[in-house]
Formats: sequence, structure tokens, C-alpha cells
Amino acid sequence: MHPAASVIIFNTFSGLGFGLLFWLGLGVLVPTGMSAFIWFTLAYLFAVGGLIASTFHLGHPERAVKAFSQWKTSWLSREGVCAVIALIVMAIYGAGLVFAGTRLALVGIIGGVASLGVVFTTSMIYAQMKTVPRWRHWTTPAMYLLLSISGGALLSGQIRIAAVLLIAGGILQIFAWGVGDTRFKTSGTDMATATGLGHIGKVRAFEPPHTGTNYLMREFIHQVGRKHADQLRIITIGLAFVLPVILLLLPFSHILAAVAVLSHIAGVLTLRWLFFAQAEHVVGLYYGKR
Repeated sequence: MHPAASVIIFNTFSGLGFGLLFWLGLGVLVPTGMSAFIWFTLAYLFAVGGLIASTFHLGHPERAVKAFSQWKTSWLSREGVCAVIALIVMAIYGAGLVFAGTRLALVGIIGGVASLGVVFTTSMIYAQMKTVPRWRHWTTPAMYLLLSISGGALLSGQIRIAAVLLIAGGILQIFAWGVGDTRFKTSGTDMATATGLGHIGKVRAFEPPHTGTNYLMREFIHQVGRKHADQLRIITIGLAFVLPVILLLLPFSHILAAVAVLSHIAGVLTLRWLFFAQAEHVVGLYYGKR
């Protein structure tokens, strides 16, 4: 699929922001006063900034509010509802720390869980898509959640927790790539099922359906060479997981911590680009692109 910049930014930074809110809510980090204001501002900038970025990929951003009404059937709507709940609850929790120096423990836990709920609902937007076999697997929500809490731990300075989670994330991501590479082939979907002509006989592409590109081809058909994909995967693992863990194991330094965070963000941006670029949508079969 076409890796739109706005969606990549959304998936990267909203996950980091809500991951940081998760750890703040659980009380692993309990700042007060101005320190709390800075921490919550950082978390909200990432979380809300990512959500705002996602609207730039909508054909009619002004209609985004209508998505909230479909929460019974739409994971996108559930994501929006969950995001509003999480942000409001965490704002109440943060206000207690900033203005009263008081930790409302139950409010924080509810807000932290709701923050992870946002990440989970985001992941299910992709994991429930039958048209993209690579995404329709338990590793999709697992990686979203693991990246969020590991990134949040890294941002909040939880060195040991972050190191363990990053190692787990790297291992799971390699596994996800391995099983994902075969899911389209083993999904049972081919040109015969895509065109509905399988009952006639063997189906092959004779002429393309269109003389030029259209919306479906621009959005759902994006091909990346195997060689480039392998190189980007190595870069992703190195930047998102390996380098941050190495830096965390060295004697603590604010400079090294900043480099670890920046490296992780760069790696996750690359990972998200691959997540979309390598997603083989079944519509590509109709156009002879698979």
C-alpha cells in the first residue's frame, strides 16, 4: 500500500505519546509542579500531534467528527472514542500533579489503561482487514502495543524496563516479518478469486483494466524491491532496537539518552514505512500487480 507520510507520522508519534501517558498513569514516573507540566506537555504533543496528522490523509477532514458515531462496528470510531476518554482522564490526572502535587492513583490507572486502549484500537484498524493478509495476524496489535510501551519507557527514562521491552520488540518484529512474508501466498487469494472468473478456467492478465492509474492503484498498490526491503529492515532493527539498547547499557548520560530516543524514533518511522509499503492489498491481483 502507499505509505502516506501523514499516516506514518500518526502511527509513530501517537504510539509514543500514549505509551508515555501509560507509564505516567501507572505512577512509574510521578512528577509534580512544573516538572509534571513538562512531562504531560511532551506526551500530549506526541499523542495529539499524531492524531491531528492522521486527519491530513482524509479526503474530507471536516467530516472526521462523524466517525465517532460508528463505534459499534468501526475500529476507527472506537479509536476516536477511546482517544477522547484517555486524553480527558489523563488531563484530570495531570492537573492533580501539576496544580496540587497530588497523585490520583485510580484516575491515573484508568487513564493509563485507556491510553493503551487507543493503541490497541489503532492496531485493530489494520489487523481486521481481510484484504491485507500480512496485517491480519496477532503480531500486528502485539507490535503496536510493544512499540508504544517500550517507546514510552524510553521517553520516561525507565532504562531497565525500556531495554527489556526493546529487545522483545526487536525479536517480535523479526518474527512478524517472517510470518508476514508468506501470508499473502498462503491466504488462498489469487487472480481467479480477485476477478471472480475462476469457475471458467485458469485466469491470467491479458490487458490492464485501465490505460492509466486510478485511486485504487495509487493507494493500494505500492511495490518495493526485495533488496531494498531487506536493507531497510536491517536499518530498522539497528535504529529502533539495537542502538537504543546499547546506549541504555552504557553509563547514563543525557546526551546518550537523547541519541537513544532519536534513534528509536527514526527506526520506528522506517518500520512504519515498511508496514505500509510491504502490505500487499488483494486489489493488486485485479490489476496484475501481485
